[in-house]
Amino acid sequence: MAKARTRTLFRCRECGGSTLQWAGQCPDCGSWNSLEESVETVPVTSAGRAAGYAGGATELRSLSEVSRSTGERTGTGMAEVDRVLGGGLVAGSVVLIGGDPGIGKSTLLLQVLAAVRDRLSAIYVAGEESLQQISLRADRLGLPDIPLMLLAETSVERVLEVAAQQRPQVMVIDSVQTMHTEALQSAPGAVAQVRESTARLVRYAKQTGTAVLLVGHVTKEGNIAGPRVLEHMVDTVLYFENDATSRFRIVRAAKNRFGAVNELGVFAMTDTGLREVSNPSAIFLSRHEAQVPGSVITCVREGSRPLLLELQALVDESHLSNPRRVTLGLDSNRLAMLLAVLHRHGGIATFGQDVFVNAVGGMRVGETAADLPVLLAVLSSFRDRPVSRDTVVFGEVGLAGEIRPVPGGEERLREAAKHGFARAVVPRANAPRAGRVRGIEVVAVQHLAEALDSV
Repeated sequence: MAKARTRTLFRCRECGGSTLQWAGQCPDCGSWNSLEESVETVPVTSAGRAAGYAGGATELRSLSEVSRSTGERTGTGMAEVDRVLGGGLVAGSVVLIGGDPGIGKSTLLLQVLAAVRDRLSAIYVAGEESLQQISLRADRLGLPDIPLMLLAETSVERVLEVAAQQRPQVMVIDSVQTMHTEALQSAPGAVAQVRESTARLVRYAKQTGTAVLLVGHVTKEGNIAGPRVLEHMVDTVLYFENDATSRFRIVRAAKNRFGAVNELGVFAMTDTGLREVSNPSAIFLSRHEAQVPGSVITCVREGSRPLLLELQALVDESHLSNPRRVTLGLDSNRLAMLLAVLHRHGGIATFGQDVFVNAVGGMRVGETAADLPVLLAVLSSFRDRPVSRDTVVFGEVGLAGEIRPVPGGEERLREAAKHGFARAVVPRANAPRAGRVRGIEVVAVQHLAEALDSV
């Protein structure tokens, strides 16, 4: 029977070449400071020679012979979490959750474990906090006495040893940056330690069918700290959005092998933990008592969910030689392009004006459906003429001034009608058939000039 041994290599992150000793320069590609420590498991035959495989452990299988079952999902008891995960926890899946310090990562996971306590056995591995701190958090959240096993440990070998004895169905690692393996000499949190620790946890999850939830630190840019390969190794990557000072928290799926990406769940932070927001559109609408210039309601699509959002614009005379273009929650380069289209095809110049655009509620809008409402909000502020409060607008604006369709037009219109909007300005290609969407008047436009006349 083939045995296995481990050896330490230094692998180049640029070309993938490896060497047994560290050097300042990669001997293969010549890159400087690119060699990183890694551990490689090598099977050894009975004769003591290293082999590239374990005899009989690997076999070829036809695609038609492989089961196409998606696997059984287990609901977490929290609808917003299930939505982001694509329907619930999948056995053997690895989920990475990242976010700013204090935003609620540990709180959310503790609530999830409390919600599944009657159906799934779980282990909570604390690498940053003491067991008393976790107990105090559970008491503060008002969670009942749940059969949850706690482990304060940072050694991956010890964690896997305990997991092999307890055989949990769900395991939380808080956080992966504190984990280390004794096979490497580098300190916890180093690139090699994070990569190797995650690789061992992923291997354990796939072999035993345990759902593993990893908490990840983020850098000041908002990305998961550590090697980029970390996000490739796991099945699902979730990000907390909004700063910790905001009451609302948004969890977005940046990667999901078992569901849709860009799906989001909305929560409100309360004294008793994170509470699900059943009607997210309400938190992004100001609902002014009187009509105000520069405010336009649009409907964006986040994953499979249509979401109503208020876009605000402020246009003011600039006293600078180079007027400012400032956006919050939108792409500033796209705003500059839209202002050029407004001038070229709408005949409205903003050369001497400062233009500020904001997505209410701290939302980040990345889709092109916000093009037309942004232009109408800018024009509304510039002319000091408000857009009707019962009007919703969406559509992509092309460089030729045409209004292009966006995906999910009917779903957006139904969401607007559900919230009492009576009129919608949409691309002509998104106009539904007669009777398909009731309770809302649809104004279909094909060019920017038509859209400006319609409001």
